[in-house]
Amino acid sequence: MNPRWLLPVDGSLPALRAVDHVIAEALATPQELEVLLLNVQHPLPSDISRFVNADVIHDYHRETGDAALASARAQLHAAGIGHAEHVLVGEVAPTIVDFAREHDCGQIIMGARGLGTVAGLLLGSVTQRVIHLTDLPVVVIK
Repeated sequence: MNPRWLLPVDGSLPALRAVDHVIAEALATPQELEVLLLNVQHPLPSDISRFVNADVIHDYHRETGDAALASARAQLHAAGIGHAEHVLVGEVAPTIVDFAREHDCGQIIMGARGLGTVAGLLLGSVTQRVIHLTDLPVVVIK
């Protein structure tokens, strides 16, 4: 199995449960795992970005992404699990899938629902779209 796992998080409770799952799996796996922690920020609407300096927008996305990663980062650090952190801007599900493909991830592990405003009946809409868009295994944590 490919030891590079993508862990997209948004700071929600289901995302943090996915972090717990990754920690448990990493501690039980004899093979060294590479965990890629990812937060995807929605682009700001054009009526805002048209009037705000690009550096300010970049800083906003970076700070918001770092805040969303904070709890996951702390959990992984406390467990002694190394990871790389990434904050991207774009449409969330396709950005997650593209990132996983570009970084040759073996699987995506994510929470069943995140902080999105539109949710599916059983799974969040982002989770449903990721499952639909990728050919990688997706582990969904409730």
